[in-house]
Amino acid sequence: MAGKERAVAVLLQALQGLAPQDFQEFKKKLSKVRVEGEWNIPKDSLAKAAHPCALASCMGESYSEGAAMDVAIGLFKEMNQRDLAEKLLDEKVKEYKRKYREHVVREFLWYKEVNSCLGENLSVSSRYTDLTIARRPRSKHGGEREAVGTSRGCADAGNGPATITVTAQTLFKPDEDGQTPQVVVLVGAPGMGKTMTVRKVMVEWVEGTLYAQFDYVFCIDCRDIVFTKEASVADLVSKCCPHRRMPTGKILDDPEKILFIFDGFDALGFSLLQPEDELSSDPREVKPLETTLMSLLKKTVLPESSLLITTRPTALQSLGRCLEGEYYAEILGFSAAMRKEYFHRYFENDNKADVAFRFVRGNEILYSLCIIPIMSWTICTVLEQELYKKKNLVECSKVTTRMSMFYLSRLMKCRGRDNPQDLQQFLHKLCSLAADGVWKHKVLFEEKEIKDRGLDQSELLPLFLNEKISKKGVDHGNIYSFTHLHLQEFFAAVFYVLEDDEEMVGDSGALAKDINMLLDSYSKSRKDLNLTVRFLFGLVSQKSIEYADEIIGCRISPRAREDMLRWLQGRHGGISHPSQALKVSELDTFHFLFEMNEKSFAQSALGRFTDIDLQDVRLTLYDQMALSFCIRQWAGLGCVTLRGCSFDQQDPGEELATSAPRSGAAGAGGRPLAEWWQEELLSPIHPLCWALRHLGSDLRVLRLRWCRLSESCCAELAALLAAHPSLARLELGDGALGDAGVRLLCEGLRQRGCRLRVLRLWYSSLTSACCEDLAAVLGTSPCLEELDLSFSEGLRDAGVKLLCEGLQRRTCQLRTLRLSTSGLNEEALQELAAVRALKPDLKIGYLLAQDEPQAGAMARLPCHRGVLPGAGGQEGAPLL
Repeated sequence: MAGKERAVAVLLQALQGLAPQDFQEFKKKLSKVRVEGEWNIPKDSLAKAAHPCALASCMGESYSEGAAMDVAIGLFKEMNQRDLAEKLLDEKVKEYKRKYREHVVREFLWYKEVNSCLGENLSVSSRYTDLTIARRPRSKHGGEREAVGTSRGCADAGNGPATITVTAQTLFKPDEDGQTPQVVVLVGAPGMGKTMTVRKVMVEWVEGTLYAQFDYVFCIDCRDIVFTKEASVADLVSKCCPHRRMPTGKILDDPEKILFIFDGFDALGFSLLQPEDELSSDPREVKPLETTLMSLLKKTVLPESSLLITTRPTALQSLGRCLEGEYYAEILGFSAAMRKEYFHRYFENDNKADVAFRFVRGNEILYSLCIIPIMSWTICTVLEQELYKKKNLVECSKVTTRMSMFYLSRLMKCRGRDNPQDLQQFLHKLCSLAADGVWKHKVLFEEKEIKDRGLDQSELLPLFLNEKISKKGVDHGNIYSFTHLHLQEFFAAVFYVLEDDEEMVGDSGALAKDINMLLDSYSKSRKDLNLTVRFLFGLVSQKSIEYADEIIGCRISPRAREDMLRWLQGRHGGISHPSQALKVSELDTFHFLFEMNEKSFAQSALGRFTDIDLQDVRLTLYDQMALSFCIRQWAGLGCVTLRGCSFDQQDPGEELATSAPRSGAAGAGGRPLAEWWQEELLSPIHPLCWALRHLGSDLRVLRLRWCRLSESCCAELAALLAAHPSLARLELGDGALGDAGVRLLCEGLRQRGCRLRVLRLWYSSLTSACCEDLAAVLGTSPCLEELDLSFSEGLRDAGVKLLCEGLQRRTCQLRTLRLSTSGLNEEALQELAAVRALKPDLKIGYLLAQDEPQAGAMARLPCHRGVLPGAGGQEGAPLL
């Protein structure tokens, strides 16, 4: 039944419920109704409508569907026929709900990609691939740091016991305490699939397979409302479905059945600082847009409604200050299995998908990049073009910048054959627009700005910018945005290194190409420039300069390299005391050098530094590759300290099954690459230890504290001890090591190549079971001078006695032993006294005061918080 017929049938049923005198009163009132923009019922037609069926048909012919219902509802209310009015209103809401769902299908089921052919639309259902999403428990008031961790998003996502893995379908799933999230902030870097996830949510809600607890899910694209000055909540809802006569009041009267989605909240650029007394409690009250949004966030209006907010990590700090009880979910990207599935969904041809995936699977960098959805899309787009031309896939680029340049070259070759000079001039202007937008936190550009910059070229503009018709009307002009923020940041970086042609020189209105200002701003406050700076390093590599000149036809200036080198060398200079070693303490330094991928540049940049000092960082596989690349070029690296860091592994079982290269390929040390890959998957710190074993390394100190090391990590460390004669100090502070891990370490300590002098095992959950191995090491190691077992209270009497046996051997070179005597019996203390008498130069004592962990670090540990065990309130007091 069509919508109009359904409305007439419902109206007829209501009219049939009227008594004869009420029916006549209804007709009398109807004769006086005048509806703006509608045909009014002629008097003769109204007079002939002597029964409900004729009157319902007459109203259906004269009024539009929505107007007929609204007129009848109004008249029923005037006649005090509340039940009939409510019944019609309910039917109207049902009809609107049906129309709204049809609208959602039209808006969200199909979408167009930048590389699609004219008229070619893609289905969300056919392309969407499940993402790995980690959700943290809800935060306390003002606890955005607690919930989100660092600017990278949900810190330690997937590692902590409170973190659960969810999908787009289970974002609002009750937590372990049975609490159902009411506010979920979905965090993701550019290109991680936030908007695609929103599309998936909308489509599955319409299909009835997702979020059935909500009668309405309203998706508000923040980029579409950024130019809106004032609005009410009702106005925002109306924009989501442009049907006339929307029953806004009826919908908003049941807020617990409403889910608001704000997609791309960071695009608004609001300060989110509004006085409490200016916030609204009425969903129909028109206020400045920022005030209306704050009222929703702070729950002063429609407090029972639910919110899903997608944002980049850069907006988390300000957003977290105005939310309470929110849950944070971070998109971690594609798992190993989902990466493969995405390739098959993209190509829609199993043979092509297998060829492309095998190529990417054999390239560590590209394969790890495919965890990011936008990079999977970019790589698939490039490989699809290469396969179409039957070219050798090995020619494809390896890192982010070169892959983006490869894609750019495809676009330019496709459209720039007739007049390449025009295309290059267009690229200069486009990059200037991108850079200006990045500086101003701007992702939307008005039509006037496009024209003023000379970018209004119908053949070129759609290649790089998306066009949207402004909802304010034709007079306001169209709105433009880059196809993705990832690409805007890439073009912004190109702006700074692209050599100007003659027409661009002397443009007084152009943004200054001051690379030093860009780098200084990033160092001081503009962390949102990270990806632009990373692209900058990739662009000035020698390979990128040659590729841009030969393939794209654009000249990249190498002059920026010296400025960038000086900046890298000086950015960590003020961290250490002048008398101390210079440390690299920012992970992004390694990413910048990895993006450039030039050994000589990395050696020059790192030459003046001797230490790595990273704290509270979740090291992804890509982070570890960047770190490993730099370590292998770093001959002067003497000390590595990682505190509170964790090492991500991506689905080890699946990864091995789907991505292990052929066994015949050679890997590190000449071993089969499959064997090397197997080892890497078993040990989270394999990339780090493998890099530290490089020839020429001068590593002397390795500290891994509170890094959640597993038993397999100890096997890696044992191999490092055996192969690294310069390593003199190893400090481990981790409750997960255990006796089995220490036994593996002892195997490395017994190797001839081991020259370790200091071994610290703090909070290692040791028992007497490992002390026999430690005692054997004490008796055989020619170099070990200090053993620190502080806070390992599980050793007990038996363990101490075994250690004393090793200490009494003539071959024992130990000079310092630190352990706790808390709970030791008299016999064990006498054993220690005997050792001291036998070797008076041997120092046995508590943990020294200056080595005590900071309170913040100790608070992260599951036990041993606060007072040092057995110290009797005296720091550094000797045992004997």
